[in-house]
Amino acid sequence: MFRRTFWFSTGVAAGVWATTKVNRKLRQLTPESVAATAANKALETGHRIKDRAVGFALDVRDNMARREAELGEALGINAPAGPEFPAPLEQGAHPSRRLAAIENHDNPKYVEGSTYPTYSYNRNEDH
Repeated sequence: MFRRTFWFSTGVAAGVWATTKVNRKLRQLTPESVAATAANKALETGHRIKDRAVGFALDVRDNMARREAELGEALGINAPAGPEFPAPLEQGAHPSRRLAAIENHDNPKYVEGSTYPTYSYNRNEDH
């Protein structure tokens, strides 16, 4: 009698375990679950690629700065570290006037009060 009860209980436990396992696998294979898993893996891969690309860019920038310093030292060039920007112009000036003021300040054809520089389009003027 105990033998039958033991095997019956073992069969019930194995059936419950197998049913649970199959139901979990079926839930994993639903379209929503597959889509969520694919999206999560894509996000993880994207983050991993981004981290590697950022690390690579920082390595390239560091090596570039080091190489520029080596070349500058070898050639005797002491260049400034950053780009030099022109002084800011008056606020609210029209962009074309600011550009004209920067580029044409020595041009005698530039009329100081005008918004746009004046150019002569006569090709024979200088001849």
